Amino acid sequence: MSSVRVDSWVWAVRLTKTRSQATAACRAGHVRVNDQTAKAAQPVAVGDVVRVRLHGFDRVYRVTGLATRRGSASEAAQHYEDLTPPPPPRTERPAPVIRDRGAGRPTKRERREIDRLRGRAEQ
Repeated sequence: MSSVRVDSWVWAVRLTKTRSQATAACRAGHVRVNDQTAKAAQPVAVGDVVRVRLHGFDRVYRVTGLATRRGSASEAAQHYEDLTPPPPPRTERPAPVIRDRGAGRPTKRERREIDRLRGRAEQ
C-alpha cells in the first residue's frame, strides 16, 4: 500500500473524532496536502506534509506511516511527526480595574484609568 485517502488518514491518526468530520474538514478546505487544498479522496503518501485547521489553529504534520484503521493514541502517534511551530509567547497585561459587583457605574476618574489601561489616549 503506497497511499491512502487523506480523510481516512486524518481520522485514523485521531486528528478528528469521526470519519465524517474528517471528510467535512476536507470539503471545507481545512485540510491541505503539500500546500494544496485536499479533497477527501486525495491520496496521501509517506513524506507528505498535511496541514489541518483544528479549533481555529493550524497544525502541521509530516506523514511517517499510512494508517487505515483507527487504533490507540500511542499507535496513531507513530504515523505522523508534528511540525507545528510553538505559539508566540503571551504578553504581560496590566491588572484590570476590579470593581465590586453592583457598585454602579465607574466615576469619571475610574473611567479615565480604564481608558489609560486599554491604551486609549485622552484628547
